[in-house]
Formats: sequence, C-alpha cells, structure tokens
Amino acid sequence: MRTNTRPRPAGFLAAVLAAAALLLVPAAPAAAHNSLKTTTPAKNAELDKAPTEITLEFLQKLDPAFTTIVLSDAAEQKVPTGEPVVTGAKGTISIDGALANGTYTVAYRVVSADGHPVQGSYAFTVADPAGAEAPAPTPAGSSPAAEPTTPPTEPATASPVAATDNDGGGIGTATVIGGGVLLVLVAGGLVLLRRRRGTA
Repeated sequence: MRTNTRPRPAGFLAAVLAAAALLLVPAAPAAAHNSLKTTTPAKNAELDKAPTEITLEFLQKLDPAFTTIVLSDAAEQKVPTGEPVVTGAKGTISIDGALANGTYTVAYRVVSADGHPVQGSYAFTVADPAGAEAPAPTPAGSSPAAEPTTPPTEPATASPVAATDNDGGGIGTATVIGGGVLLVLVAGGLVLLRRRRGTA
C-alpha cells in the first residue's frame, strides 16, 4: 500500500505565510528613524533649583562622534558646559557653574546608528527663590574714561636769548652812527687846518 507524500495545498500555504511574517516583523522597527524620547530637564519645565546637567534620551543609539548638545541663556549666549557623554541612546552634558534665574534653551544635533541626523531645541526656566537673577549686559559706553596722563601744557614765554639779541642789535646801530659823526668831525678839522696853513 502506497502512502501519499505530496504536501497538501492548505499546509503549504500556511508555511509560506509564516516564513514571510518572520521576515517582515524584524524589519519594521529598523525602518523607523530616530527621534527624541525624553529630556531632563523636561521641555518648558519651570525649575525651583538650577540643574547641574542635561540629559537627552532618544529612541535609538547615538553615534558619539556626531552628538552635539549646546545650552544658551536668554541673551543667546552660550553657557559653558562639558563635552557630551554618550551612553547608548542617551547624551548628557554637565553644566559648569550654577545657572542664574532665567530662561535657557537646549539645542541638539545627533546622528543615530543608521546615519540619520536629528536636530531640534527646547526651553526650560530656572526660578530658584534663593537664586540670583541673570546679570543684565553692561553697556559698552559705561566704562569710566581714563584720566589724562599728560600734564597740561604751560603757556609759552618769550625766549631770553631773543630778547638779548634784540637789545644787542640796537646798541650796535647807535655805535655805528656815532663813529660816522666822529669821522666827519675829524675830517672837517683836518680840512680847516690845511686851509689855515695855506693862507699863512
């Protein structure tokens, strides 16, 4: 008696569908892109105590070489922080120093393991009752003017050498005139003496 070994159509179809389902199920999550899951501090949070670090958690693992997290204050000035530390799907930065009361913005740009870039930003507020307000920017022209280091110039006085030269010039002119008159008198006297001798 021969046994029929040919597969039944219904059983064969069920095996094909099961294999296709096994191939499609793991591919579904891999096709989804990375995105931000949670943040610490939370988005739009109002904190009564300044945080010491910021942590962003994503759906997929991050590439440490392409993870950037920046913290800025209300004046859009960068707040000093440490370099991002990546652990799996989390990126964390430590804050250097204490944050004053005010609004801060966290900006991020990361690249997940599949190479897809993700970027964005969100804000939170520090409202510590015992904290200090952020200092207002100092106007550029408010610094006191430097005192002059050069003493005032004294008024110019007449040079004594010039005065001496002017006086000397007047004395020389009078001497020349007097000498000329004396020569004329001497010459006139000599002429008179010759005439008298000629008539004698």
